[in-house]
Amino acid sequence: MKHPLRALVAACTLAAAAIVGLTVAGPAQADTRICEQYGSTTIGGRYVVMNNRWGTSAEQCINVTSTGFSIASQQGVGNTSGAPVSYPAVYFGCHYTNCSPGTNLPIQVGAISSATSSISYNYVSGATYNASFDIWLDPTPRTNGVNAQEIMIWFNRQGSIQPIGSRVGSATIGGRTWEVWQGSNGSNAVVSYVAPSPISSWSFSVLDFINDVRNRGAITNSWYLTSIQAGFEPWIGGAGLAVTNFSAQVNGGGSGPGPSTSPTSQPGGAACAVTYATNVWNTGFTADVTVANTGANAVSGWNLGFTLPAGQSVTGSWNTVLSGNSGALTARGAAHNGTIPAGGSTSFGFQGTYSGSFATPAAFTLNGTPCTRR
Repeated sequence: MKHPLRALVAACTLAAAAIVGLTVAGPAQADTRICEQYGSTTIGGRYVVMNNRWGTSAEQCINVTSTGFSIASQQGVGNTSGAPVSYPAVYFGCHYTNCSPGTNLPIQVGAISSATSSISYNYVSGATYNASFDIWLDPTPRTNGVNAQEIMIWFNRQGSIQPIGSRVGSATIGGRTWEVWQGSNGSNAVVSYVAPSPISSWSFSVLDFINDVRNRGAITNSWYLTSIQAGFEPWIGGAGLAVTNFSAQVNGGGSGPGPSTSPTSQPGGAACAVTYATNVWNTGFTADVTVANTGANAVSGWNLGFTLPAGQSVTGSWNTVLSGNSGALTARGAAHNGTIPAGGSTSFGFQGTYSGSFATPAAFTLNGTPCTRR
């Protein structure tokens, strides 16, 4: 479900957004060839391999083996300051309603006792690409559409490409040091971990990366892990790139959602406040929403959850990435306002229609933490 545009990356996530008509084949035999744009098949009775050529009309074909896949041909050319041309990948979980056989995903983060994966890549020279391991999370147990939070692990980067957003520091996870990048591609928030040198194979804890993103305030234990994916984002070339082995395992039995560990929570009450100002006429209205961070830490990758009263529907929005148009909604930071500094605020708005008596949302949560109402 590709997503992020590394350099400007409205990428893979858009990739996901583009995947509307998956072609699903039967279980793969050795060296099954897929050239259909969104063609997919299953391997090992447990995983799905997808071609996912979402960013180009040029042909891309993959050869699927019993343990992974290789790119047989890739004719598209992407702009290295923009999105890649595709995200061929193998995954465990659910991607645009196509769930891997017998998966236990989506599963709530707080309910996970362990989540592990093992991956082996084959690289080529002369191409522009990244080897991208993706972890997708959402506030709801959705199995379709674009998830709210993407975690990207860059095992290899070749050419003049970079992750979405900007570099915010470094982290040591799984005994390795990573560059950490954070931003939004306009459809979802992205935290990327970039290896300083190529990694060809690794067995590791996926949960370690999820916990790091949670500790940065981007998600909470009440969010859901929806899929674990491994593949490539090619910009130029890519024939011969391969995932030679992939496995993933997610076990329940965790302590449950529990209290939020987001930096937006603090003793004595919520560390956020929301002002919801409206202009109402006939059957239409506008809402101007100001989200104030009253805590001691900046909030990056923020999302504001609220529920529109019955009869209301959104027709347009500004300064936000809004998921849904009626009922339960989630507003997320755009590229220019994805971080709310401590003591600061950000604003967004939307226009909508209503029927019956007009009312305002009863409650708001910032990254899962209840906010006070101003």
